[in-house]
Amino acid sequence: MASKQVFDRKLQELEQLLGAPQSTETVAALRKALRDKSNLIVAKAARLVQEFDLRDLIPDLLAAFSRFFEDLPKSDPQCWGKNAIAQALKDFGYTEPDPFLKGIGHVQREPVWGGQEDTAGKLRGICVLALLECRSLSDHTLLSHLTDLLADSDAGVRADTARAMAHTGRMEAALLLRLKIACGDAKPEVTGACLSALLAMDPRTGVQSAQRLLAGDGEDLRYEAAAALGASREEAAIDLLRSTYATTRDPQFRLALLRAIGASLHPAGLTYLVGLINPADSATARWAIEALAPAKYREEMRTKVEAAVRATESEALLSAYRRHFES
Repeated sequence: MASKQVFDRKLQELEQLLGAPQSTETVAALRKALRDKSNLIVAKAARLVQEFDLRDLIPDLLAAFSRFFEDLPKSDPQCWGKNAIAQALKDFGYTEPDPFLKGIGHVQREPVWGGQEDTAGKLRGICVLALLECRSLSDHTLLSHLTDLLADSDAGVRADTARAMAHTGRMEAALLLRLKIACGDAKPEVTGACLSALLAMDPRTGVQSAQRLLAGDGEDLRYEAAAALGASREEAAIDLLRSTYATTRDPQFRLALLRAIGASLHPAGLTYLVGLINPADSATARWAIEALAPAKYREEMRTKVEAAVRATESEALLSAYRRHFES
């Protein structure tokens, strides 16, 4: 009971720093907290160091980070301390690769009901994205690490690795993404992340990969492909979404395709959706109005949509417009 009271007091003292002006006392308090045995106290201190932009405390962050790789998992259950420190270092733009390389290789198995689970997935994900700023790493070394992490046991890490590959600007990374998409993944969202990354790097090839997924048997993969195409905002991607909509009969997937077109905010896509606001097909018109909602903060677009809706003289469509554009 006494130890909990001590913990609560330490946490409260850190919380009070939020309202206090930054001073030498604040820095001293955070430096002390980063040396605390409790990973939760250290995690809170690391977040405050990040929030206060106290880059002079980077050596203290590094020392705490290193300490939490000892006596595991007891010293840092759930990796809360390491996660917060790695995030702070990443957001500070720290460019020395050693802590991040240590992070991407860390697996921390902790007991759970029925066995054990790895709790270091989030840490690996933070560190793989942080490595992008470590310019001392050669492209070959970076891509070698990313290749390994694209097969990580944690789906979130695999998705973060795909996003990291998009930022490398290397066509070798695009080839790896194509291979991963073609081979598939147990988690559809990972394939979706790979496709989004490929579309960012090589739109032509990305659209081709998306077309194969849209024509495949995997329902979840079709939805992932539609979302990735909408996020890419490429005209070829909008064209593929439109042509897929024209040949698809599944109502739910048709709505998903229209939503993807609307989310793109591409002029050609928005014009296409406005053209679907037709009283002869009120169901499609309602879908189109809903899909156009992301453009409601664009005055010119909002005016066009309202004009198209009023031209139908349909109270039901006007009600749909008000629901999605005026709420």
